[in-house]
Amino acid sequence: MRIVAGERKGTRLAAPAGRSARPTSDRVRESLFAILADVADAAVLDPFAGSGALGFEALSRGAATAAFCDVDGAALAAVRENARRLRYADRCTVRRQDARRRFAADRAAGVTYDLVLLDPPYAMLPALSAHLEADLPALLAPGGRAVLERPAFHAVLEPGLEVVAERAYGGTAITVWRRG
Repeated sequence: MRIVAGERKGTRLAAPAGRSARPTSDRVRESLFAILADVADAAVLDPFAGSGALGFEALSRGAATAAFCDVDGAALAAVRENARRLRYADRCTVRRQDARRRFAADRAAGVTYDLVLLDPPYAMLPALSAHLEADLPALLAPGGRAVLERPAFHAVLEPGLEVVAERAYGGTAITVWRRG
């Protein structure tokens, strides 16, 4: 796994130990960021961080900050190592926190993001639907975008946002939404 483009292009990323993470492939990340185009100066949330590949890809392409959270200690260790390796530690926050609790806390505090990168464990998608419908629109700044990576066979969630793009790459699909 590596950074696909931007100022840190080609830099290898540390991956969490064990089998809990399912990293987004280079091909899907490349396609996703081609759809997003400009992420310059964006405030990014990567709430199911794993290795942090999606958030670090955004930083490499010009995002201003990235907030990472995960519940897995090995994932958080990989995110911290990648922040150090990529020299982005000063632009990152890393928390051990359940994404659903992060959504609720940020929503209550009025925190918004320009880009939310959702790559949850696929088994969590049914339980996550209600949280996304309730919290995702409030987490996005006006014009902000959210991306969901999911299995291609899984029904698309409807969080009340404009669908910008949907693409499938083998067994993986992505949906990009925008807050009007």
